[in-house]
Amino acid sequence: MFPFDRLIAIDKNSKKPIYLQIAFILSEAIRNGVLQAGTPIPSSRDLAKQLNLHRKTIVAAYEELSAQEWITVVPRKKTVVSSNIPILQPKKWNSEQTLRPYENPMQAPFKKQQVIGLQKDNRLAEIIIDDGRPDIRISPIDLLLKTYRSLIQRRYATQNLEQNMAQGSLALRTELVTYLAESRGLNSTIDNLLITSGAQMSIYLSSQLLLERGDFIIVGTPNYPMANQVFQQSGGRLIEVDVDQYGLDVDQVEKHCQNQPVKAVYVIPHHHYPTTVTLSVERRMKLLSLSKKYHFVIIEDDYDYDYHYSSSPYLPLATAQHRGNIIYIGSFSKVLDPSLRIGFMVASKNFIDQAVIFRKMIDIGGDGYMQDALAGLIREGELKRHLKKSKRIYQLRKDHLDQLLREQLSPYISYRIPSGGMAIWVGVDPQYPLFQLRQLALTLGLQINDINETHNAFRFGFASLHEKDLSSAIAILSKCFNQLSKTIETI
Repeated sequence: MFPFDRLIAIDKNSKKPIYLQIAFILSEAIRNGVLQAGTPIPSSRDLAKQLNLHRKTIVAAYEELSAQEWITVVPRKKTVVSSNIPILQPKKWNSEQTLRPYENPMQAPFKKQQVIGLQKDNRLAEIIIDDGRPDIRISPIDLLLKTYRSLIQRRYATQNLEQNMAQGSLALRTELVTYLAESRGLNSTIDNLLITSGAQMSIYLSSQLLLERGDFIIVGTPNYPMANQVFQQSGGRLIEVDVDQYGLDVDQVEKHCQNQPVKAVYVIPHHHYPTTVTLSVERRMKLLSLSKKYHFVIIEDDYDYDYHYSSSPYLPLATAQHRGNIIYIGSFSKVLDPSLRIGFMVASKNFIDQAVIFRKMIDIGGDGYMQDALAGLIREGELKRHLKKSKRIYQLRKDHLDQLLREQLSPYISYRIPSGGMAIWVGVDPQYPLFQLRQLALTLGLQINDINETHNAFRFGFASLHEKDLSSAIAILSKCFNQLSKTIETI
């Protein structure tokens, strides 16, 4: 039975009659969803006994509620919350308008963050140009889920639940040690690995542990906006240096290090976000040298390492002799499915130990069964087979998009084909404002998710789109440019 005696608090010093106080409290409980339609209400005799009041007071309250259609009274049988709750009826006992509890804004001050990126448009688009995501239609998700289900059904599942998951599944960390050594040349142990909820958590943990308020951190410009926001939220002061066709300008990094103490440098060495450029060998070597000289930490975000087409990837900075001053970050979201939030951090044991402690404050541990299922995918060679297959498909789509861009949009755009990744950074002629182009494309069924108005450029993710969709997208963009050109000519 619902604890009505706890719900109804009578103020005997109030000028409002007690029966109206009871009626108001019960109507608000119904309005706010605390009491649902059909919920039994105690008889007037029982409620009077619970509240230590005269029965006539309860009867008067019920009559008031019944008149307002909040409750239904069946004489000598039952009293229940009405199934036809009134939206708003004038209340004799209180003229004030009231809101449901969570319709009221919080009155206490709290931290507010700036919204990153474009607001979602409610209109549905037939084709969506994302920022470079895998095609989940060719991903071995079915096999992963099959393994996941089998793990849950096994007897050891209960024991697995008791495993300390804050650092991540032991099985996955064990497989990752071998996988990272073979694919990236990383020399690590299970103690150097932390499994995170995507690469974003790794960036957040690194930022929280490294940066004190006022510490300088160098980032490229343009840069991954969510990383910038995390660093600033942690109290870091951003120093932005240029990113050109060879990646982060390390000469600018050196000049800043000469003028102020730099705590960390955030770098995306393969397919920089958003411009997709790769950090050159010369700049990699110099950045490592500067890290040793000025004692700053390198946060190496290698989210897009696995996809290279025209040449083999450079080995990560983390493979060099860096004296423990590189935090290496990767993710499986770009390989399998963006909704599969499994990333990893590789760092020195003393840093990983603290990252595990900090991670527990926000997340006790990830999905152990999913992590073990992914470990099985790696162990059985399924991940390697998927990468081989998907790279072949994505390269064909990249080449198809390149041809379409050259043939149909060359008067309006400029771009470079990256050595890998899943997107092309497309610069648009300044006379065609990208925001207008995006709005016009949306009316024709094409949504462009990731635009940079400052550089009048956008990321054209090709991996998730079939050749037919790519052709349709370019055809729509061509129509948009033609229409905007006519508008410009009339001005």
